[in-house]
Amino acid sequence: MDAEVAVGDQVSRSLSAHEPARKRRTWVGLLRDPGIVFGIVVFALVAFAAIAAPVIAPYDPNKQALSARLEAPGIFGGSSEHILGTDNLGRDVLTRLMYGARISLIVAIVTVIVAGVFGTLLGATAGYFGGAIDHLIMRIVDAWLALPFLVLAIAMVAALGAGLDKLILALVLSRWVIFSRTARAEALALREREYVEAARSIGARHTRIILRHLLPNMLPPLFAIATLEMATVVVSEASLSFLGLGVQGTTPTWGAMLSDGRQYIRDAWWLTTLPGIAITLLVLGFNLFGTSLAEFFDPRLRRTR
Repeated sequence: MDAEVAVGDQVSRSLSAHEPARKRRTWVGLLRDPGIVFGIVVFALVAFAAIAAPVIAPYDPNKQALSARLEAPGIFGGSSEHILGTDNLGRDVLTRLMYGARISLIVAIVTVIVAGVFGTLLGATAGYFGGAIDHLIMRIVDAWLALPFLVLAIAMVAALGAGLDKLILALVLSRWVIFSRTARAEALALREREYVEAARSIGARHTRIILRHLLPNMLPPLFAIATLEMATVVVSEASLSFLGLGVQGTTPTWGAMLSDGRQYIRDAWWLTTLPGIAITLLVLGFNLFGTSLAEFFDPRLRRTR
């Protein structure tokens, strides 16, 4: 049986080489797309600020200096000691933006990975087997999609309590269905391909076919969906933090900074404007990257624009 499976894998690799051109394009070609480049640059800058915050941040994110509260950004004529100004407690806004980027990236990356793995496996199983299994899984997905994801996340965080782990769990349970539907659609198209039929004809197990032959060919569209979902998760995390249902304690988050600054929006515009710009740029970067990636692997999408 092992010899037959090995032969089947060889046949599969040979046949999969004849997949459409979009499956054979190299990642180098992606760098020619402005959306891809913009997304990479924005993500790299935010990730660098988040990782290097303890080293490059000018102050402690929770250090208060009431004598310097609500100072305007130095680049707009305020104190030169605080480039982006201070908040109502005298804390440095630039420093808090850097540390806040950590929460946004951690929540986005972990949520998308966990939701992506769970949703993809479930969707691939439904699409590959079809029949009653497909019907059952898809009815669960349809019922889950009927719930507004932000309302669901708010309800779960309110029920489970605040905290980073609970926030991620709530967002995972809200976003896995998107991956399931995409994976199912891809599995339905791939399960009739020659290399899948070849593997099935020599007695390869269903698990092996799904993991070795279906999933690798499903990755490009799923990766594009994952990038777009990261943008959604960033907005969701900021929304929950704005409502006081995100990470609690002294940990700075962009959503919490927006919430704290709304009371001073007339006199200290930078307290809401700067976190808003940070969220907008990160979300825009993810969206442009994901959209360009989807168009790269499926040129038909370009004609719909």
